[in-house]
This record gives sequence, structure tokens and C-alpha cells, in this order.
Amino acid sequence: DSQIILYVAIGVSIIVNMWAYWFSDKTVLSMTGAKEVSYSDAPELHRIVENLSISAGLPKPKVFIVKDSSPNAFATGRNKDNAVVAVTSGLLEILDKNELEGVIAHELAHIGNNDMFVSTVAVILVGMVTMVSDMLLRSTIFGSRSEGKGNSIALIVGLILALLMPLVASLLRLSISRKRELLADATGAMLTRYPEGLASALEKIHSHGRKMKSANHATAHLFIANPFGLKKSKTYVNRLFMTHPPAKMRVEILRGMDK
Repeated sequence: DSQIILYVAIGVSIIVNMWAYWFSDKTVLSMTGAKEVSYSDAPELHRIVENLSISAGLPKPKVFIVKDSSPNAFATGRNKDNAVVAVTSGLLEILDKNELEGVIAHELAHIGNNDMFVSTVAVILVGMVTMVSDMLLRSTIFGSRSEGKGNSIALIVGLILALLMPLVASLLRLSISRKRELLADATGAMLTRYPEGLASALEKIHSHGRKMKSANHATAHLFIANPFGLKKSKTYVNRLFMTHPPAKMRVEILRGMDK
């Protein structure tokens, strides 16, 4: 019976996450309040997206704007043919053309690198590990009760594994998110052939440090910068749970590409 419940739970998890992947663009756009803008409403933004898409060999994604004074941007969509690039109104206000190109190139890099698919797979694996650990915990507890005190060591081991597995899986997902951000930085910089543009943009974005009105933990990893703003604490433990690499590290790597 326990095995049947486990298989059903895993199946449901896969179905739910694949559904989320298939409709990711609509879900994220709804959660962030992003609105599509026409060429006439934002001609410079459209031109930048169009030119960089051609350079990257990608179909031009739809262009959206989030009315929020906090500077940020994200890309979403299940594949290259159904992609979306969105920027906040605050981002457009503080960046010059070269900096905006750097940010757009970063987002197009996410699309070109199929990061939405990678992220979805990571979420599915985390969900499966969490359910397996829960089943392990239940079976260990009930099994030890039926077998008596002689199974106390197995109970302790089972409890430790059940508690650690979800944590390790979540840390792995966050690590993947940080690695993909660094990869998108590098890919975007190569696309524009001007790493300083993105480096300067990241400095401005992170110096702003204000939380987005639509900040949500479910979508935080999609943005070019943490939508919850800057965190003062920078301990090693806190870095393990960050969705993005430290801004200083990203800027240093980008500026190192020019040398």
C-alpha cells in the first residue's frame, strides 16, 4: 500500500510540474502583473530585443513591461518559440542603451540555454526526493514500532536521511539556479561583445536594492536580480540559500572578460 501511494504521489508531482512548465509564461506574467507592449509603445526596447534575437539566432520573444519602480527583468516560456522577455518600468528609467542591451542579452541567454526546462527538471527532482524521504520517514517509524526496540539504529538513520534529503535537494536546486545565472551572464556578454554594459547594469540594479511589489519566492529565480532586494547578511550559510550569485562576484567576472 505504501508503495502504491508513493508511485501515485510521484506521478502527481510530475504531472503538476509539467503542467506548470507548459503554462509557465502565463502563470509568471499573471503573478508579476506584466503587460505586453507594442512596438509603438516601446520602440527602443523592441528594437533592442529584435536586434539581439537576430544575433543570437532566436525567434523574437514577446515583450512585456511590469509597472514597478524596482529595476529588474526576467524571461519565461516553455521553449524558444514561446518565449517572453519582461522588464520593469524602473529598469527602463535607470539604464542607458548599452546597459539595457546587456540585461536583454542576459535574458535571451536564458531562453537560448533552455533554462526553463532545466529549472523544471530540478523542481521535479526536488519534489520527488521530498516525497521519497517522507515515505522513508513513515515506513521507518511504523516499521520500528512493529519490530520493537531492536530497530532503534535503523530508526535514527531513517530519520536523519528523511530530514536531510529535502534540504540537500533544495540546496542542489538553488546551486543550479546560481550556475545558470552565471552562464547567462557570460553568454549575454558574448552576445553583445560588451561585458561592461551588463556589469554596469548589475551595479545599478543592486545599488537600488528595493523589493518588488510582486516579489514571490516561486518566481524569484527567474529574475536577473533578487526581487526581494538586497540582504544585509552575507554569511556562507545564507549564500547557500540564495537564488542568485552575489552581485559583486558577477560584476568581477564580467569585467574580467575584458582583460
